[in-house]
Amino acid sequence: MALFIFIKLLMNKVLSAIFISLISLGCSKSNSPGNPIPITPVKPPDTVTTVTTGGAKAVNKTNTQKVYVHYMAWFEDPTTSGTGHWGQHWTMANQNPDITLSNGRRQIASWFYPMIGPYASSNRDVIDYHLLLMKYAGIDGVIVDWYGTHNVLDYPLVKRNTDSLFNRVPGAGLQFGICYEDATLGKVKSVAGIDTITAANQDFTYLQSNYFNSSSYIKINNQPLLLCFGPQGMKKTGDWQQAFSGLTTQPRLLSLEYQGNITGSAGSGEFAWVSSTSLADLQGFYQNRAPQIGTAFAGAYPGFKDFYMPGGWGNTLFVIDHNGTSTLQSTLNAAKGSNLPNLQLITWNDYGEGTMIEPTLDFNFDFLKTIQQYTGVTYTQIELQLIYKWYTLRKKYAGNIAIQQKLTNAYNSLVALDVATATTIISGIN
Repeated sequence: MALFIFIKLLMNKVLSAIFISLISLGCSKSNSPGNPIPITPVKPPDTVTTVTTGGAKAVNKTNTQKVYVHYMAWFEDPTTSGTGHWGQHWTMANQNPDITLSNGRRQIASWFYPMIGPYASSNRDVIDYHLLLMKYAGIDGVIVDWYGTHNVLDYPLVKRNTDSLFNRVPGAGLQFGICYEDATLGKVKSVAGIDTITAANQDFTYLQSNYFNSSSYIKINNQPLLLCFGPQGMKKTGDWQQAFSGLTTQPRLLSLEYQGNITGSAGSGEFAWVSSTSLADLQGFYQNRAPQIGTAFAGAYPGFKDFYMPGGWGNTLFVIDHNGTSTLQSTLNAAKGSNLPNLQLITWNDYGEGTMIEPTLDFNFDFLKTIQQYTGVTYTQIELQLIYKWYTLRKKYAGNIAIQQKLTNAYNSLVALDVATATTIISGIN
């Protein structure tokens, strides 16, 4: 039996390494090779911005497991991209959201379509809409796929968008964390001429200065959580310890499943991710790998259907049918059976790979309703629809100061879990 387990783990390691090289095609795309993208100031969406007065309340849940969601902050529209065009994660190589298809949808690089249409990740209304939906689904916090601080390709846009998101998270009463894309370090070295360890140390110093000490930042054993989608850029055991040098508090570093040994003494565990073997991979990780490492994060996802081949970004990686909510339910059941204290939902909004759980025209609110049942909140689709209506009114009455103030009050009521007051305000606006 011991030999069988060893062989299985070894095979999983090999498969996982292959998986990393494949999945990085989707998660490490860039705009124009070698040329930094000009960054323009982000215009606030409304005259009256959404602010809270410190009245956010925590949602009661029957499930004690901490539930976080992996979040892509890489979406741009023509007003935020700095180029006047839609960002690459809506277009890939050949799609044009300025074209409206016969079904009324914009042409985007996905098989699926957000309920609110394609958006900019820095838009405050979009951010608040997302955070409210998370809150009422029983999600505790958001983990952003992050590309660092250096002025290379579209990395500054992702940083700006992440800063915008994290600025809003505490007011919603949620938590936030970072998943570091260390594969970007190779491009930073080739374009900006900064060696890998120095560039990583600069990124981590920024995180420490701006986020790690926040009371809203996700902590594990009093250490700030840092996920790494790899490692892919720093693959020597001593690299990570060197990159952490100078930090007052070392992060709790988790690598992709079966990759933790690469980080050496700097690493503290691993997190599950979606793979072509789906449930078999998850169950193998929970049963064989998780007991051997310090910290393990469970993972759950609704399915996987990437747009890479039709979008001109390479070949299709693999397909895991969504089957309505069945795949999400089965991966949630596996996460519950793992008895792990932390779960990462994969993902909130990776449309290019079809793993999004946010409301879409294809699945409506079904994924969030399934998560509501899993987390054990008392809320239902009624609250989710109310939040969607709040967002549509924000857009409908952009520039109307009086109505925007009412919607600000409704937002503050929602983060304080005063659904009745929010409903009254929103219902009174046509």
